[in-house]
Amino acid sequence: MGALIGFFVRLYTAVFGGLERITNGWFLGLAARLIFAAVLLQFFLNSAMTKIGGSIMNIFTPTAGAYAQMFPQLMEQVSYDTSQIEYFPYGLIVLLGTWGEFILPVLVVVGLFTRAASVGMIIFIGVMTYVDITGHGLDAKSIGAFFDGDPYGIVSDDRLLWVFLLLVPVLKGPGVISLDWLLGRYYRKQEMYY
Repeated sequence: MGALIGFFVRLYTAVFGGLERITNGWFLGLAARLIFAAVLLQFFLNSAMTKIGGSIMNIFTPTAGAYAQMFPQLMEQVSYDTSQIEYFPYGLIVLLGTWGEFILPVLVVVGLFTRAASVGMIIFIGVMTYVDITGHGLDAKSIGAFFDGDPYGIVSDDRLLWVFLLLVPVLKGPGVISLDWLLGRYYRKQEMYY
C-alpha cells in the first residue's frame, strides 16, 4: 500500500511540478492581465468616457457628471453647479481620478509599470467602493457580505475578485510578455556596455 501511495505522490509532484516549471515567469502575469482586459478594461474606459462627456478632447475638463460620480453629496449641496466647487482639492481629485481611470487600466493590460499601475487600480477600486457605499447609498443587498453564500452582492464579491486579479501582477509581476520585461531587458543590455 505504501508503494502505491508513494507512486501517486511522485506522479502528483511530477505533473504539477512540471506544470509550475513550464509556466513559471510568464503565465500568471500574462493571464491576469488578459483576464483584466477581457473583464474590466472596457468597464473602466467606458466609465472614464462618461466623465469627459464621451469626447477625449474634454480630458482636461471633466463634466458635471464626473463630479457627481465622485462627490455626489457635494454636487447635491451646490445644485450640480460645478462652478461653486473649489478646484483644490475637489476639481483636482476629479481630474486626476478621471485620468487614472483612463491610464491605469491601459498600463496594466500592456504591462508597463505594471506593479505600480496594479497598486493604483487597487486603490482606485477601494476609493470607488467607498464612494459607492457612502456617497451613492448602495443598499445592503447590493453591497453583500463576505462568506454570506450569495455571489450576487456586486460590491463585496465582485470587487474582491477584481482586487485579487490585480494582486497577481503586484506580487508576481507582469511576466515576460510585457513592456516591463522588454524595457528591463533593454536596460540590462545598456548596463552591460557601461
